[in-house]
Amino acid sequence: MSDATLFDENFNVNSLNAQKYDRVARISASSVSNDITLTLDVNTELYPCSVGDNLRIVLVTTLALDGAKQTEKGWREASRGEATAADTYDYVCYGKIYRFEEGEGENIKVFVSFGGLLLYMDGPYKKLTPLRIDHVYLMMKK
Repeated sequence: MSDATLFDENFNVNSLNAQKYDRVARISASSVSNDITLTLDVNTELYPCSVGDNLRIVLVTTLALDGAKQTEKGWREASRGEATAADTYDYVCYGKIYRFEEGEGENIKVFVSFGGLLLYMDGPYKKLTPLRIDHVYLMMKK
């Protein structure tokens, strides 16, 4: 699965804003190494979060355990009993990396949309360089 893994990092939730929508909160988090900041919209009805939570966030190109590129059928139509990478995570979204911007110094900014739920990351080019404009799966667990 490592070939399909574009990003894998642990984050600490610094703040949570649930005022704008009923079931969605915007979390702000910093990587454990403190070099990447993240803002992510999360459906808190499905995956409740709170300040201080430690989250592992992984971006992959496929859910297939062997790293094989997925066919057009999508992840929801996996055969019954067929194992996928999503089985070991609590929250999984499918979306698209749609924009990059230059940040300060060696940092870049990455923007991802998961059907309207947004992810924004700001961090060193060296850690975020595997990301490219493409469809990705976000997998998250505490």
